[in-house]
Amino acid sequence: MRRLVQIITARRTAWAVALVGFLLAGVVIGLLGAAERSASPTDTLPAGFDSTLGALLQQQLPDDDASTAIVLFTTDNGPIAQQLDALTQLVKTSAPAGTAADSIRLIPSEDGTAAIAVLSITSSSSTDDAAAITTLRAALENGAPDGVTPQVTGPAAIQADLSAVFDGADFTLLATTALVVAILLLITYRSPILWIIPLLVVGAADRLASVLATRVLKGFGIPWDESTIGILSVLVFGAGTNYALLLISRYRDELKVHEDRHEAMGLALKRAGEAIFSSAGTVFVGLLMLLLSAFPSTRGLGLACAVGVLIAAIFVLVVLPAFLSLFGRWVFWPKVPRQGQSVLADSRSLWRKIGDRVARSPKAFIGGTLVFLAACAFGISQISLGLSTQDQFLQEPEAISAASRLADSFPAGTSDPTVVVTATEDKSVIDGLRAAVKAVPGVQSIQPGAAGNGVTSFSVILQAGADTPEARTAVQNIREAVAATPDTHVTGSQAQSIDEAAASADDRLLIIPLILALVLIVLGVLLRSVLAPILLVLSVVATYAASLGVSWWIFTGIFGFSGLDSSVPLLAFLFLVALGIDYNIFLITRTLEEARTMGTRRGMLRALGATGGVITSAGILLAAVFAVLGVLPLVVLAQIGVIICIGVLLDTLLVRTVLVPAIVRVLGEKFWWPRHVGPSGDGAGESLTIERAGNERVEIP
Repeated sequence: MRRLVQIITARRTAWAVALVGFLLAGVVIGLLGAAERSASPTDTLPAGFDSTLGALLQQQLPDDDASTAIVLFTTDNGPIAQQLDALTQLVKTSAPAGTAADSIRLIPSEDGTAAIAVLSITSSSSTDDAAAITTLRAALENGAPDGVTPQVTGPAAIQADLSAVFDGADFTLLATTALVVAILLLITYRSPILWIIPLLVVGAADRLASVLATRVLKGFGIPWDESTIGILSVLVFGAGTNYALLLISRYRDELKVHEDRHEAMGLALKRAGEAIFSSAGTVFVGLLMLLLSAFPSTRGLGLACAVGVLIAAIFVLVVLPAFLSLFGRWVFWPKVPRQGQSVLADSRSLWRKIGDRVARSPKAFIGGTLVFLAACAFGISQISLGLSTQDQFLQEPEAISAASRLADSFPAGTSDPTVVVTATEDKSVIDGLRAAVKAVPGVQSIQPGAAGNGVTSFSVILQAGADTPEARTAVQNIREAVAATPDTHVTGSQAQSIDEAAASADDRLLIIPLILALVLIVLGVLLRSVLAPILLVLSVVATYAASLGVSWWIFTGIFGFSGLDSSVPLLAFLFLVALGIDYNIFLITRTLEEARTMGTRRGMLRALGATGGVITSAGILLAAVFAVLGVLPLVVLAQIGVIICIGVLLDTLLVRTVLVPAIVRVLGEKFWWPRHVGPSGDGAGESLTIERAGNERVEIP
C-alpha cells in the first residue's frame, strides 16, 4: 500500500499516473462508446408476476410489435355525429404507415360530444412508436375541422410522451449537474483555479462510468432504461466530489505541516484514503443488493451505479492525487496553505464551537435532536404508496389529458383496457374465458384481440377508471375467474400496477434488512467495534425516517402529489443509508485517529473541527446534485431527489454535527465497546477544555 501511494504522489511518477489515467479514459470512451439496446415491454415489470407472464405471452402473438393508440375527437359545437364521415377520412389519411386503414371506424359517445378511433401501430422500436405518434398528432391537428379538437391517447401515446421526457435529457441533466458542482466547488474552495481540477477528474470518471456501466449491463444481459444513466451521472458526480472534498481538505492540512507537496499528498492519501475506500466499498456493495430486486430495470440501476461508484473512487484515489501533485501550492490561491499554520483540528472553527456547546449538555442535545427527528418522521404514518399513470408526470402530457377527457364520455377503462391472454386457440376454451370474464362485476365490455402462434388475447373494458379501488377489485376478480384455465394471465396497465406494488413490497422486505446488515458488518470490521456501528446505523435510519416524513408533507402540501411511487422508499433508503454512512465514516475514522492520543471525548471534538466543514460542504453539494433530478418532469425522480436532498442536509447539519458528537460525549471510551481506544482507559479521567463567550475557558470533567 505504501509503495502504491508513493507511485501515485512521487515527483517522478505522478505525471505518468495522471496522464495514463486520462488517456485510458479517453481511449475507452472514444473506442468503445456506450452500449445500446432495444427496450422490452417487460424491462420495468417484476419477474414472475402474473402481468409479466401475460406480457411475455403477448410477445408470441403475430403482432407482438404492435401498440394501441386511441384518437379522440371532442367538440362543443353541436353533435359530433354530423362530422363522423369527414373525421373518419381524416384518421385514415393521417394513420401511420402499416395501419389497416379500411378497418378504421369512429365510435361516437352517447352524449354526442366525442368520438374515438382505435389504431394499431406497428413499428420496430419505441423510438419509431414515438415518431409515429408525433406525426399522427401533427396531421390530425392540421386537418381537424373548426370546433373539433383532436387528441391521441392510449398505451402507445403514453409511452411516446414518456419517451419525450428523456429527449435530450442526458445532456440537460449532465450539464446542470456539472454546473451545480462547479458553482459549489468554487464557493467551497473560494479559489478561481482549484475547483477546476476535481471537476475535470470527476467529469472524466462520469463519462467513463457511463460507457463501462452500459457495457457491463449488456454483457450480463441486464436491462436498463432511460433514467439509469441520468441517476448514474448524479451519483458519480455527487459521490466523486464528496471523496475529492475529503482528500483535498486533508491535503490542505498536511501542507500546513510539510513543506514538500508530494510528501503532504502522500500522507493525505494514506490518511484519507482508508475512509474514502471504506465509504466507496460500502456504497458499492449496497448498490449490488439491488440485483436481488424483482424488477429488471432496478437490477440494472444497481449494477450501473455500483460500477459508477467504483470508477469515481478509483479516479479520486489515483488520478486526482497524482494530478494535484503536479501543481504547487498556488492552486489554492488566494488562501494558500503555508507551513506552520494551524491545522483544522486545532482551529477554533464554527464546528469546533458547536462541538464545545454540545459537550456542555450532551444529554439535552440528544433528547432534543431525537424529538425533532421523531416529529419529522410522523409524516410516514400518512404515506400512500402508488402513483396512477396520470400522476407520474410533473407536467401533464397530451396522452394523460386526453385519457381524462375520454373518461367523461366513454367508460373510464376505454383508453387503457385490461388484457386477458391465454396459451390456446381452442374456441371452446376462449368462449368459456370470455363468458367468465363478462360475468365479473365492473366489466363493461369485451373486445376481440390478436390470436395466432397458439396464443389468444382479448381486451376487457372496465367501468371504473384506472388506479381506482373499483378497478383494482375488478382486475383481481378477473384473475380469479380465469385462474382455472392453464397458461392464462391478466395483464395491462392496471394489472401491472397491482403487481408492481406487491413486488416493491417484497423488495423492501428483502433488500432493506440486507443493506442494514451489510453496513453494520462494514462498520464493525472498519472500527473493530460492536456498539459504535449499531449507534451509527440507528442514526442513519432515524435520518431516513425523518426525511421521508418531511418529504411527504412537502409532496402533498406543496406539489400536490397523490402518493409516493412504490419504488421510491427502497431507492431513497439505499442512497441515504449508503451515502449517510460516508459521513459517519469520515467523522468516526478521524475521531479514531485523534482518540488514540487525545482520548475519545477530546478526539471527537478535534475530529468535528477538522471534518465539520468538509462534511457540511460535501452534504450541501450532494443534496444539490440529487435535487437536479427535478429537471426531468417525472414525479418518481423528483421524489427521489427531494427525499435524498432533505435527508443529506439533516444528516450533515444535525445528526453528524450534533447527535453523534453528543452520543460520543456521553459514552466516552464505551462508544468503541468492546474495543479499547485511547490512553485513558474507560475515559473516566478525560476532561475537555472549551471556550465560552469572552474567551473564558472552562474545563468539563
